[in-house]
Amino acid sequence: MSRTRSVPGPAPKKRGLDHVVAATGYSIGGLRVLWRQEAFRHELLVAFVVFLLHALTGVSALAILAQAICFTILFAAEAINTAIEHIVDHLSPEWSTFARETKDLGSAAVFVLLLANGGLAVGVWLRVLELL
Repeated sequence: MSRTRSVPGPAPKKRGLDHVVAATGYSIGGLRVLWRQEAFRHELLVAFVVFLLHALTGVSALAILAQAICFTILFAAEAINTAIEHIVDHLSPEWSTFARETKDLGSAAVFVLLLANGGLAVGVWLRVLELL
């Protein structure tokens, strides 16, 4: 008589409120991972300073909203970049061109969004100070 080992299948999909609760837990877990990244903490500090300067210079609510959206996109890109780095480190623990270029591309995405945030902030301040 042969013995067969049953291989567990994927967990059943959660639906409705259970799905929302589970997804929220996964997102909180991701934010915890992101918080451990020094670059993310630096970006949060910069965002705080930018919003403080916006408040002190009387920036419009619409400009503050635009900046908030821009920073939110930056934070999402930082999370994706961190995920890419984790995957690459797992798949290619030794140095490789593939690993370097993949990480460089994720970093470039974050850099472009840092430039966008900086450009928006400076443009808004120049406008408020009537220098633009």
